[in-house]
Amino acid sequence: MAVTKVVMPKLSEQMESGKVIKWLKNEGDRIQGGDILAEVETDKADVEMEAFGAGVLRKILVPAGTSAPVGSLIGVIAEPNERPRRPQSRRRSPRPPARPQSAPRRCRHNPEAKISRPSSRLLRRGPKPHA
Repeated sequence: MAVTKVVMPKLSEQMESGKVIKWLKNEGDRIQGGDILAEVETDKADVEMEAFGAGVLRKILVPAGTSAPVGSLIGVIAEPNERPRRPQSRRRSPRPPARPQSAPRRCRHNPEAKISRPSSRLLRRGPKPHA
């Protein structure tokens, strides 16, 4: 059986975050698909959030009284013998900053030496005429 991620649902078009009012299930409780897990407060109403997977509520990541952005991981459902992987952030690791275009290139054998580009005058010349 697979691990089921419990995420903060988007309950309206304007909803950006929700607040977990209270968890109706505790860590370690057996969960069936359709069980009510928690009550969530939106900007317009309090709504019951149901489970979409079956197993055991292994971890509550957002405690009651705390707000979380829509789509964020707030709990994990898995079988007791399954070991859920550590939740990963949706954000990708930042790329190293791009090297400025104006920065001089360096020679790999001698980092102190700068590599210059040939002048356009040299590029326009053809082969030397034979005498």
